[in-house]
Amino acid sequence: MAIFVKKSAQLLTINPKNVPTASLHSYLLSAVAPRPIALASSIDENGLPNLSPFSFFNVFSARPPILIFSPARRVRDNTIKHTLENVRSTKQVVINVVTHDIVQQTSLSSTEYDKGVNEFEKAGFTMVPSEKVKPFRVMESPVQFECKVIEIKALGTEGGAGNLIICEVLLMHIDENVLDPDQQIDQRKLDLVARAGGSFYSRAKESFFEIPKPLKSKGMGVDQLPEAVRKSKILTGNDLGMLANTERLPYQDDVNKFLQDNPRFLTRELNEKHKFAQEFLKKNDVESAWKVLLS
Repeated sequence: MAIFVKKSAQLLTINPKNVPTASLHSYLLSAVAPRPIALASSIDENGLPNLSPFSFFNVFSARPPILIFSPARRVRDNTIKHTLENVRSTKQVVINVVTHDIVQQTSLSSTEYDKGVNEFEKAGFTMVPSEKVKPFRVMESPVQFECKVIEIKALGTEGGAGNLIICEVLLMHIDENVLDPDQQIDQRKLDLVARAGGSFYSRAKESFFEIPKPLKSKGMGVDQLPEAVRKSKILTGNDLGMLANTERLPYQDDVNKFLQDNPRFLTRELNEKHKFAQEFLKKNDVESAWKVLLS
Protein backbone atom coordinates (compact mmCIF):
# COMPACT_ATOMS: atom_id res chain seq x y z
CA MET A 1 0.00 0.00 0.00
CA ALA A 2 1.33 3.43 -0.89
CA ILE A 3 2.09 5.91 1.84
CA PHE A 4 0.59 9.25 0.88
CA VAL A 5 2.90 11.97 2.09
CA LYS A 6 3.84 15.48 1.23
CA LYS A 7 7.55 15.75 0.70
CA SER A 8 9.69 18.84 0.36
CA ALA A 9 13.46 19.17 0.12
CA GLN A 10 13.87 19.03 3.91
CA LEU A 11 10.54 17.95 5.40
CA LEU A 12 8.47 14.78 5.17
CA THR A 13 4.85 15.56 6.06
CA ILE A 14 2.58 12.63 6.89
CA ASN A 15 -1.20 12.63 7.12
CA PRO A 16 -2.06 9.92 9.70
CA LYS A 17 -5.31 9.18 7.89
CA ASN A 18 -3.47 8.19 4.72
CA VAL A 19 -0.75 6.01 6.25
CA PRO A 20 -1.04 2.28 7.04
CA THR A 21 -1.32 1.73 10.78
CA ALA A 22 1.90 -0.28 10.99
CA SER A 23 3.87 2.52 9.32
CA LEU A 24 2.26 5.20 11.48
CA HIS A 25 2.98 3.13 14.59
CA SER A 26 6.64 2.90 13.60
CA TYR A 27 6.95 6.65 12.98
CA LEU A 28 5.28 7.49 16.30
CA LEU A 29 7.40 5.14 18.39
CA SER A 30 10.62 6.27 16.72
CA ALA A 31 9.83 9.98 17.11
CA VAL A 32 8.40 9.92 20.65
CA ALA A 33 11.35 8.30 22.39
CA PRO A 34 12.86 7.21 24.65
CA ARG A 35 9.84 6.11 26.69
CA PRO A 36 9.84 4.62 30.21
CA ILE A 37 8.73 1.01 30.48
CA ALA A 38 6.02 -0.38 32.73
CA LEU A 39 6.54 -4.07 33.45
CA ALA A 40 2.92 -4.78 34.32
CA SER A 41 1.97 -7.74 36.48
CA SER A 42 -1.67 -8.79 36.46
CA ILE A 43 -3.75 -11.80 37.39
CA ASP A 44 -6.78 -13.34 35.69
CA GLU A 45 -10.11 -14.35 37.19
CA ASN A 46 -8.71 -17.82 37.94
CA GLY A 47 -5.66 -16.47 39.78
CA LEU A 48 -3.18 -17.15 36.96
CA PRO A 49 -0.37 -14.55 36.79
CA ASN A 50 0.58 -12.57 33.70
CA LEU A 51 3.54 -10.27 33.04
CA SER A 52 4.12 -7.93 30.10
CA PRO A 53 6.03 -4.69 29.37
CA PHE A 54 4.43 -1.52 27.96
CA SER A 55 6.21 1.62 26.84
CA PHE A 56 3.07 3.73 26.47
CA PHE A 57 3.57 4.66 30.12
CA ASN A 58 4.22 7.55 32.50
CA VAL A 59 3.34 9.22 35.82
CA PHE A 60 0.65 11.91 35.70
CA SER A 61 -0.10 13.00 39.25
CA ALA A 62 1.43 12.97 42.74
CA ARG A 63 -1.68 13.44 44.91
CA PRO A 64 -3.39 11.26 44.10
CA PRO A 65 -0.38 9.28 42.79
CA ILE A 66 -1.44 8.26 39.28
CA LEU A 67 0.35 6.10 36.73
CA ILE A 68 -1.07 5.42 33.28
CA PHE A 69 -0.05 2.78 30.78
CA SER A 70 -1.73 1.74 27.57
CA PRO A 71 -1.96 -1.75 26.07
CA ALA A 72 -2.80 -1.04 22.43
CA ARG A 73 -5.00 -3.32 20.33
CA ARG A 74 -2.81 -5.48 18.11
CA VAL A 75 -2.30 -3.94 14.68
CA ARG A 76 -2.22 -7.22 12.78
CA ASP A 77 -5.55 -8.68 13.92
CA ASN A 78 -7.20 -6.09 16.22
CA THR A 79 -7.15 -8.39 19.26
CA ILE A 80 -6.48 -7.25 22.83
CA LYS A 81 -3.74 -8.34 25.21
CA HIS A 82 -4.08 -10.54 28.27
CA THR A 83 -3.06 -7.65 30.55
CA LEU A 84 -6.06 -5.61 29.42
CA GLU A 85 -8.39 -8.56 29.90
CA ASN A 86 -7.04 -9.12 33.41
CA VAL A 87 -7.25 -5.54 34.67
CA ARG A 88 -10.77 -5.25 33.31
CA SER A 89 -11.65 -8.24 35.45
CA THR A 90 -9.71 -7.57 38.66
CA LYS A 91 -9.11 -3.79 38.62
CA GLN A 92 -5.63 -4.39 40.04
CA VAL A 93 -2.08 -4.30 38.66
CA VAL A 94 1.52 -4.03 39.81
CA ILE A 95 3.85 -1.83 37.76
CA ASN A 96 7.55 -2.68 38.06
CA VAL A 97 10.28 -0.41 36.69
CA VAL A 98 12.76 -1.82 34.18
CA THR A 99 16.50 -1.44 34.74
CA HIS A 100 19.48 -2.42 32.64
CA ASP A 101 19.99 -5.52 34.78
CA ILE A 102 16.63 -6.97 33.75
CA VAL A 103 16.06 -5.54 30.28
CA GLN A 104 16.73 -8.81 28.43
CA GLN A 105 14.33 -10.71 30.69
CA THR A 106 11.77 -7.95 30.25
CA SER A 107 12.02 -8.24 26.47
CA LEU A 108 11.52 -12.00 26.75
CA SER A 109 8.38 -11.45 28.82
CA SER A 110 6.86 -9.53 25.90
CA THR A 111 6.61 -12.79 23.93
CA GLU A 112 2.98 -13.49 23.13
CA TYR A 113 2.62 -16.76 24.98
CA ASP A 114 -0.75 -18.48 25.15
CA LYS A 115 -3.23 -17.42 27.82
CA GLY A 116 -2.40 -19.04 31.14
CA VAL A 117 1.34 -19.30 30.49
CA ASN A 118 3.30 -17.75 33.37
CA GLU A 119 5.65 -15.09 31.94
CA PHE A 120 7.39 -14.83 35.32
CA GLU A 121 8.66 -18.38 34.81
CA LYS A 122 9.37 -17.91 31.10
CA ALA A 123 11.46 -14.78 31.75
CA GLY A 124 13.11 -16.13 34.90
CA PHE A 125 11.64 -13.55 37.26
CA THR A 126 10.78 -14.18 40.90
CA MET A 127 7.16 -13.68 42.03
CA VAL A 128 6.77 -11.77 45.29
CA PRO A 129 3.35 -11.49 46.97
CA SER A 130 1.94 -7.97 47.11
CA GLU A 131 0.50 -6.44 50.26
CA LYS A 132 -2.52 -4.53 48.93
CA VAL A 133 -3.35 -6.23 45.64
CA LYS A 134 -3.46 -9.77 44.24
CA PRO A 135 -0.99 -9.51 41.32
CA PHE A 136 2.60 -10.44 42.18
CA ARG A 137 5.56 -8.09 42.23
CA VAL A 138 8.82 -8.69 40.32
CA MET A 139 11.51 -9.19 42.96
CA GLU A 140 14.30 -8.23 40.53
CA SER A 141 12.79 -4.79 39.87
CA PRO A 142 14.10 -2.18 42.34
CA VAL A 143 10.88 -0.13 42.32
CA GLN A 144 7.41 -1.70 42.39
CA PHE A 145 4.02 0.04 42.48
CA GLU A 146 0.97 -1.78 43.81
CA CYS A 147 -2.00 -0.15 42.10
CA LYS A 148 -5.76 -0.20 41.89
CA VAL A 149 -7.23 0.51 38.46
CA ILE A 150 -9.61 3.45 38.72
CA GLU A 151 -10.50 3.80 35.03
CA ILE A 152 -9.89 2.20 31.66
CA LYS A 153 -10.40 4.52 28.72
CA ALA A 154 -10.57 2.98 25.26
CA LEU A 155 -9.21 5.33 22.61
CA GLY A 156 -10.68 3.49 19.64
CA THR A 157 -11.81 0.16 18.27
CA GLU A 158 -9.37 -0.36 15.39
CA GLY A 159 -6.04 -2.16 15.48
CA GLY A 160 -3.44 0.12 17.05
CA ALA A 161 -5.94 1.89 19.32
CA GLY A 162 -4.72 2.39 22.87
CA ASN A 163 -6.50 1.67 26.14
CA LEU A 164 -5.48 4.03 28.92
CA ILE A 165 -5.29 2.12 32.19
CA ILE A 166 -5.39 4.79 34.90
CA CYS A 167 -3.87 3.44 38.09
CA GLU A 168 -3.72 4.84 41.61
CA VAL A 169 -0.62 3.82 43.55
CA LEU A 170 -1.53 2.15 46.86
CA LEU A 171 1.98 1.13 47.88
CA MET A 172 5.44 1.84 46.48
CA HIS A 173 8.37 -0.49 47.25
CA ILE A 174 11.94 0.77 46.71
CA ASP A 175 15.13 -1.24 47.03
CA GLU A 176 17.36 0.64 49.49
CA ASN A 177 20.36 -0.12 47.28
CA VAL A 178 19.19 2.54 44.80
CA LEU A 179 18.78 5.25 47.45
CA ASP A 180 21.26 8.02 48.25
CA PRO A 181 22.22 9.13 51.82
CA ASP A 182 19.14 11.41 51.88
CA GLN A 183 16.86 8.45 51.12
CA GLN A 184 16.14 9.77 47.63
CA ILE A 185 16.41 7.66 44.49
CA ASP A 186 19.85 7.94 42.92
CA GLN A 187 19.20 7.89 39.17
CA ARG A 188 22.61 6.42 38.39
CA LYS A 189 22.16 3.60 40.87
CA LEU A 190 18.66 2.93 39.56
CA ASP A 191 20.00 2.53 36.01
CA LEU A 192 16.67 2.65 34.18
CA VAL A 193 16.26 1.74 30.53
CA ALA A 194 13.77 3.20 28.07
CA ARG A 195 12.20 2.11 24.82
CA ALA A 196 12.66 3.69 21.41
CA GLY A 197 11.59 2.70 17.89
CA GLY A 198 12.19 -0.73 16.39
CA SER A 199 14.51 -2.84 18.54
CA PHE A 200 16.24 0.15 20.14
CA TYR A 201 16.51 0.84 23.86
CA SER A 202 18.22 3.62 25.79
CA ARG A 203 20.21 3.31 29.03
CA ALA A 204 19.36 6.41 31.04
CA LYS A 205 22.44 6.78 33.24
CA GLU A 206 24.77 6.90 30.23
CA SER A 207 23.18 10.10 28.96
CA PHE A 208 22.26 12.13 32.06
CA PHE A 209 22.94 15.85 32.06
CA GLU A 210 21.61 18.63 34.27
CA ILE A 211 19.76 21.84 33.37
CA PRO A 212 18.94 24.28 36.17
CA LYS A 213 15.17 24.65 36.46
CA PRO A 214 13.92 28.26 36.09
CA LEU A 215 11.65 27.99 39.12
CA LYS A 216 13.16 30.08 41.93
CA SER A 217 14.56 32.68 39.55
CA LYS A 218 13.27 34.14 36.30
CA GLY A 219 15.66 33.98 33.40
CA MET A 220 15.86 37.14 31.29
CA GLY A 221 14.67 35.29 28.17
CA VAL A 222 16.20 35.10 24.72
CA ASP A 223 14.35 38.24 23.65
CA GLN A 224 16.38 40.26 26.16
CA LEU A 225 19.79 39.08 25.00
CA PRO A 226 22.03 41.64 23.27
CA GLU A 227 21.35 41.62 19.54
CA ALA A 228 24.91 40.56 18.72
CA VAL A 229 24.46 37.51 20.97
CA ARG A 230 20.93 36.72 19.86
CA LYS A 231 21.90 36.79 16.17
CA SER A 232 25.22 35.01 16.65
CA LYS A 233 26.45 32.80 13.83
CA ILE A 234 28.31 30.66 16.38
CA LEU A 235 26.04 30.23 19.38
CA THR A 236 23.31 27.60 19.04
CA GLY A 237 19.73 27.68 20.29
CA ASN A 238 20.80 25.65 23.32
CA ASP A 239 23.61 28.14 23.98
CA LEU A 240 21.16 31.04 23.87
CA GLY A 241 18.81 29.15 26.18
CA MET A 242 21.55 28.74 28.76
CA LEU A 243 22.54 32.39 28.56
CA ALA A 244 18.91 33.53 28.75
CA ASN A 245 18.27 31.44 31.87
CA THR A 246 20.41 33.94 33.77
CA GLU A 247 18.52 36.33 36.01
CA ARG A 248 21.40 38.74 36.63
CA LEU A 249 24.48 39.48 34.52
CA PRO A 250 27.93 39.56 36.14
CA TYR A 251 29.00 42.90 37.58
CA GLN A 252 31.48 44.86 35.47
CA ASP A 253 34.12 44.66 38.22
CA ASP A 254 33.85 40.88 38.10
CA VAL A 255 34.17 40.95 34.31
CA ASN A 256 37.30 43.09 34.53
CA LYS A 257 38.85 40.84 37.17
CA PHE A 258 38.10 37.76 35.07
CA LEU A 259 39.78 39.28 32.01
CA GLN A 260 42.82 40.35 34.03
CA ASP A 261 43.23 36.77 35.19
CA ASN A 262 42.45 35.37 31.74
CA PRO A 263 43.85 37.82 29.16
CA ARG A 264 43.67 35.27 26.35
CA PHE A 265 39.90 35.86 26.21
CA LEU A 266 40.38 39.51 25.36
CA THR A 267 39.45 39.87 21.70
CA ARG A 268 37.65 42.35 19.50
CA GLU A 269 36.70 39.68 16.97
CA LEU A 270 33.03 38.84 17.57
CA ASN A 271 32.98 35.26 16.29
CA GLU A 272 36.09 34.38 18.26
CA LYS A 273 34.53 35.84 21.41
CA HIS A 274 31.43 33.74 20.83
CA LYS A 275 33.55 30.62 20.36
CA PHE A 276 35.27 31.26 23.69
CA ALA A 277 31.89 31.71 25.36
CA GLN A 278 30.60 28.51 23.77
CA GLU A 279 33.48 26.53 25.27
CA PHE A 280 32.45 27.69 28.73
CA LEU A 281 28.83 26.81 28.03
CA LYS A 282 29.88 23.27 27.13
CA LYS A 283 31.22 23.04 30.69
CA ASN A 284 27.99 24.52 32.12
CA ASP A 285 29.95 27.60 33.20
CA VAL A 286 27.39 30.23 32.18
CA GLU A 287 28.87 33.01 34.30
CA SER A 288 32.27 32.78 32.61
CA ALA A 289 30.58 32.68 29.22
CA TRP A 290 28.82 35.94 30.05
CA LYS A 291 32.08 37.50 31.24
CA VAL A 292 33.63 36.75 27.88
CA LEU A 293 30.62 38.11 26.01
CA LEU A 294 30.59 41.28 28.11
CA SER A 295 34.28 41.96 27.62
